[in-house]
Amino acid sequence: MLNLPAGDGVLASQHLLDLIHNGVIHAGDFTIPPENVQPASLDLRLDEVAYRIQCSFLPGTQPVERKVKDYIIDEIPLHNDGVVLETNRPYLIPLKERLSLPIGMRGKANPKSSTGRLDVFTRVITDESYRFDEIASGYDGRLYLEVVPLSFPIRVRENLALNQLRLSVGHAELSDDDIRLRHAEDPLLYSSGEPVAAENLALAGGMFLSLDIRGGTTRHVGYRARDHAPLLDMTRSEARPSEGYWERVYAEQGDRVVLTPERFYLLMSREAVCIPPRLASEMTAYDPTSGELRTHYAGFFDPGFGYAIDGRLNGARAALEVRAHDVPFMIEDGQRVCKLTFERMLEAPLALYGQSIRSSYQGQDDALGKHFLRPPA
Repeated sequence: MLNLPAGDGVLASQHLLDLIHNGVIHAGDFTIPPENVQPASLDLRLDEVAYRIQCSFLPGTQPVERKVKDYIIDEIPLHNDGVVLETNRPYLIPLKERLSLPIGMRGKANPKSSTGRLDVFTRVITDESYRFDEIASGYDGRLYLEVVPLSFPIRVRENLALNQLRLSVGHAELSDDDIRLRHAEDPLLYSSGEPVAAENLALAGGMFLSLDIRGGTTRHVGYRARDHAPLLDMTRSEARPSEGYWERVYAEQGDRVVLTPERFYLLMSREAVCIPPRLASEMTAYDPTSGELRTHYAGFFDPGFGYAIDGRLNGARAALEVRAHDVPFMIEDGQRVCKLTFERMLEAPLALYGQSIRSSYQGQDDALGKHFLRPPA
């Protein structure tokens, strides 16, 4: 029997553990490791086989297993040392975790931050669905992950987690007025170590972040993925030098950068984000009406990001994954390029994002992911 408190909100780690105990989230004959449960999300693991497919698809009115049969080019086992996934080729990989959601509970999936920073495009597909990454209320069935490496060939294997699942009940999203009130009580956005003034918040269905295109004394503002990079082994835990994969990007005169079309960039937000214990956040895709630009492919910010109970941490800057399409696109310092939406937590998680659970990006000041050695501060 589920032991969830009444109300609307995102399920915290203790609720996810309760769902696993009661079989709402399960993995068939496999065990779900407790360390895969994050403060407000669950890491989803690759199963034993990958399918190289002709094209991406949505199942519509059919189960995924039936629909994919028309598009399979090759079946690849993921045991032992794993397998190499080539760039710009779509793969479909069943996930180990399965769902038997009660009516009223729905889910949403997003790439893990480390996945997005490698320019590995992922999205979850469910049976009889017309949408990616959204799991309908009461869904009962398997989860499948579409994986497309865009900049680097990657090695993956069984049990590797490339994406995350977040579950919620009721109406959890905060309105712009709600965000203003929360920011006044417990600041959500900082600039130069101080809370952003209420009149300077940019809100429109969420809170906008802007780019740092100054880079301090070095003028270094981020990285651009190299063409023809070597294999990136995601199964290795040790960090490696970044030079073979990334070239540094520096601010041009006028605190701006001209993005090369279809090249992948890692940049940093100008502001620092703070997610208190009773909130969860997601960075949403950039509005295409604002220019030929796609910002941020990985989206979840768990409670505790940029937050410290003792008040010693005034937010953490966000890494932004950016790609211009079709034409060169000029970005300037302070330009608003992405938006955070906020949701209420059903309860505060027992463990927050940060040092206690060995989170990789608390207090980050460089956009590189955990697979690479960070430059000296």
